[in-house]
Amino acid sequence: MSEAEDLVAEIEALGEKLAQAKSSITKRFIGQERVVELTLTALLCGGHGLLIGLPGLGKTRLVETLSTVMGLHGNRVQFTPDLMPADILGSEVLDTASDGSRAFRFIEGPIFCQLLMADEINRASPRTQSALLQAMQEKTVTVAGENRTLGTPFHVLATQNPIEQEGTYPLPEAQLDRFLVQIDVAYPDRDTERDILLATTGEVEEASTEVFSAADLLAAQKLLRRMPVGESVVEMILDLVRAFRPEEDSASQQVRETVAWGPGPRAAQALMLTVRAKALLEGRLAPSAEDVIDMARPVLSHRMALNFAARARGDSLTDLIESTAVTLSGTKAAA
Repeated sequence: MSEAEDLVAEIEALGEKLAQAKSSITKRFIGQERVVELTLTALLCGGHGLLIGLPGLGKTRLVETLSTVMGLHGNRVQFTPDLMPADILGSEVLDTASDGSRAFRFIEGPIFCQLLMADEINRASPRTQSALLQAMQEKTVTVAGENRTLGTPFHVLATQNPIEQEGTYPLPEAQLDRFLVQIDVAYPDRDTERDILLATTGEVEEASTEVFSAADLLAAQKLLRRMPVGESVVEMILDLVRAFRPEEDSASQQVRETVAWGPGPRAAQALMLTVRAKALLEGRLAPSAEDVIDMARPVLSHRMALNFAARARGDSLTDLIESTAVTLSGTKAAA
């Protein structure tokens, strides 16, 4: 077989395995297919996800199920205002041996895992939030002057309550940019909620099974980066990201009047990876322009901001992203 044929066979085999993983996840996290796909997208791309939704919508259950299905060692941290960086990273303690000698010993914190759930991340102080910055970007932490490598792979799935702001600390832009995608978790529809009631209030609940291992996930992440991306898709990504920068000549009048600051190159990198993951999850061999439009909102919504006048008018960043992406796609198609 040629190299291209080998790549096609590997992509198809991974697509089948991802279908099994989604099926196993939905045994415990019923419905919300979009949420499941976006969290799997974050893992496939080697990135982190920010889940935003009201309490009781199953965010914690989803992360626990993902840990089982993807074969990852997971930990959970409940963020509170009094949480300190050492509570996450770990610290050194002074041990005294039986002979009276003393030596420092490092006790690992919960961040030393492969899948970390940061529950209600915006409740922690900025000092504690910043402890995650190096970890999320570099996959290492520095304690007592020594660099310590985290789990391989290492992913953070953080949750945030969008309505309760009392006693919270909004995430700074630098940390928001570390999240590959923002995942909005909405209320389930009536039929889905009925299925949830029947499945979770009986004597026995369905159990998810392991489909991937950590090694399988690492191999999938490498394979994703080998997927071909057509020139038209690359141009679409560039056009879309640059269209939201108000200082760009290509920006529309609406963007100039609405957007305070736009997405940077990391947003384009995120789109390049996530459109590949979307194609993989749908069993396709390469991404399309429609994938760029579909991934625009989760990739860009936390990487740009409305100006004061737009917020005062009640403008929606989500509507702006979706309308601009659709308009840009139509313009490209007409050309």
